[in-house]
Amino acid sequence: MVIGGARSGKSRFAEQMVTATGRPRVYIATAEAWDDEMRQRIATHREDRGPDWQTIEAPHDLAGALAQVPAGAVVLVDCATLWLTNRMLAEADLAAETATLIATLEACPAPVVVVTNELGWSIVPENALARRFRDAQGRLNQALAAASGLAVAVIAGLPVTLKGERP
Repeated sequence: MVIGGARSGKSRFAEQMVTATGRPRVYIATAEAWDDEMRQRIATHREDRGPDWQTIEAPHDLAGALAQVPAGAVVLVDCATLWLTNRMLAEADLAAETATLIATLEACPAPVVVVTNELGWSIVPENALARRFRDAQGRLNQALAAASGLAVAVIAGLPVTLKGERP
């Protein structure tokens, strides 16, 4: 798991970790192109990664996408926060979906690096929906960290190992 705030460098760090393995790379994208700015952001990320990545779009069915991954590959999920956003907007049972995601990650035949956002260091949101989302994100991050052999926080572009040992 790689966790950090917005624009902290977490995705770049996770991409470098995955690339360093030398294995075939699978990128599972959870973003939805809601508007022109988001479409441009997605295009820029895809261009930055280059042609050596197989991309699977999975804004809602992350567990299904993970089930498609070949054993010899290494997977980057970017990111759990956008997946959670999509599931919350779909009014899904977040606890059940988190449990399914964790079980799928643990059963995946390939190593998986999950990028996620740390939202808990901010102010208390002013509305109930934002507080519910922040709380759900915190629970998801705790579950991801518990299931991960390695957890790294990226702060201002600097990786800080929270759990495990980096290769």
